[in-house]
Amino acid sequence: MTSRKTIKKPNVKGNPSDIDHRKELLRLIRQLSQKYSTWAVFEDFLALSALSVSNAVDWTHKEEREAQYMEIVSRYEKPEVDLFPEMFIHLVKALEQHSKQPTDILGQVFHELELHNKYKGQFFTPQHICDFMGMITISEDDTDINKKGFIGVCEPCAGSGAMILGFAKAMRKNGYDFQRQMVVTATDIDLKCVYMTYLQLSLYGIPAVIIHGNSLTLQEWSRWYTPVYMLDGWVWRQACGNLDKRYPEDEALKSASDPVYAAIRDAKALIDSVIDHPENVSEAAEIVNDTPAFDIKLRETANGQLSFDF
Repeated sequence: MTSRKTIKKPNVKGNPSDIDHRKELLRLIRQLSQKYSTWAVFEDFLALSALSVSNAVDWTHKEEREAQYMEIVSRYEKPEVDLFPEMFIHLVKALEQHSKQPTDILGQVFHELELHNKYKGQFFTPQHICDFMGMITISEDDTDINKKGFIGVCEPCAGSGAMILGFAKAMRKNGYDFQRQMVVTATDIDLKCVYMTYLQLSLYGIPAVIIHGNSLTLQEWSRWYTPVYMLDGWVWRQACGNLDKRYPEDEALKSASDPVYAAIRDAKALIDSVIDHPENVSEAAEIVNDTPAFDIKLRETANGQLSFDF
């Protein structure tokens, strides 16, 4: 398998503090769009970035997502592939420039590339509307946060994650830490939107599970865990999903990280199997009855030592 290239610093002139990284991201996408469609470049940038972040923390999906990563980069020439890490760095820097006021950078890029007109007529909620919705939803004396120490947020149609970022901004204004006192379940039927939401929540340090699924039919096709959700142990503290159940992906992550938990799950599965199939018990009993018996006696020898007689 071809190894990935080490990420280099973006080749940008001028004082780093004066660089508009969102515009630099747009410039690189447009540069590659001279050969490929803008839509394909933008979608591949999102996919490669999301896959890289996921593979750093989610080892249960790493093999399949690494294969997807390598398939995407195989479509481009080597100098073209080198542009994608630069795009990612500019995204990171653009979000850093708004670290105190979480902002939907990818939603802005999506609209500035005019992809909203070319693909399904998608229009994301403007940031100022999302900020307003967040401010009227949470207060300085939130009951859930005071009781549990955190608040769960469910976003059934995530888009680029702007509504969640608006809520995060409102939390900060009300004195809460959205990186420690909020956990998010976000769903979208469009994988592109899943990638956008996943990237922005990951890079803003928000614990979340982003679901590629249908909020109406409750179908799920994949789950994406942000680094903070994994590293801060939220997989143990708060299950995220659209149904009140244990999700196989969550259980696989727990088992992979804790051998004792894995052993307990295996034992429970064995017990459940015996309960569901009682004939297994009679078969086990027959095996026990067929086991040869040994007549063992304990005696004391002349010198006072103990000996076993068979």
